[in-house]
Amino acid sequence: MEKFEGVSNTLYVPLVARIAISKKFPEYFYDAKALELEKMLPEGVSKGSSDYSNLASTARYYNMDEMVQTYAREKEKCNVVYLGAGLETAYDRMKDVLENVNWVEVDLPEVIQAREKVFGTREKEILVPGDMFQMEWVDKVDISLPTLLVISGVFQYFHKKEVVAFIKNCKKIFEKAEMIFDATNSDGLKFTNWFIKRTGNATALMYFAVDDGKEFAKECETTLLEERTFFTDAIAMVGKKVGFVTRISMKVANDKKRVMIYRVKL
Repeated sequence: MEKFEGVSNTLYVPLVARIAISKKFPEYFYDAKALELEKMLPEGVSKGSSDYSNLASTARYYNMDEMVQTYAREKEKCNVVYLGAGLETAYDRMKDVLENVNWVEVDLPEVIQAREKVFGTREKEILVPGDMFQMEWVDKVDISLPTLLVISGVFQYFHKKEVVAFIKNCKKIFEKAEMIFDATNSDGLKFTNWFIKRTGNATALMYFAVDDGKEFAKECETTLLEERTFFTDAIAMVGKKVGFVTRISMKVANDKKRVMIYRVKL
């Protein structure tokens, strides 16, 4: 049995969250492929996190999946490009929309190597090794087609000027493209970094925040199409099944827009 090797432990966190929520709250989010991959995780990385942190991670995928599916169904033919794909299993969760989609996943060479080792070669899935900010991955994408760029849990680890420059570069290249990405606001960023420091993982500090979606989109010379809070459906579907602190934390994060998903037109 092949196991994941040679990648940062931080890449396992969202996969472990998807496994945990698929087991505990399958009525909200169920990822069969993630459950299958549990036996391929290295020893010690599957230690449990809180319900809140697992739901926060999974809510990102719950909402982005819906946005990707809607986009793919509206297009006769299109690209869906996951940048900083990590150990994402969206390809497996969305096989019903793959027929007309060029599915591209970009990440650093060691991550792509780990994916190839465990997932193998799969139809309609294009794996591209490289630094997403260097833009070489564009050569593997048919830029004449409508394209959805998906950046999930990535921008937070870079500074604002790097993110703005990247989005502007994508705008120059793609004529018919949209981008979805998640971000905390400044208060959420402070809380997240405080929590990270408490866990002793100072190498995983975050830098990027968005306080006003419209203003940020304008700064990037893009158009804001949609902004979503993370937890609206999670509160409705499993809010009564989680502890009081988790329920309140989700509500506060929503009300104060501490974690958001943005969709922009390039």
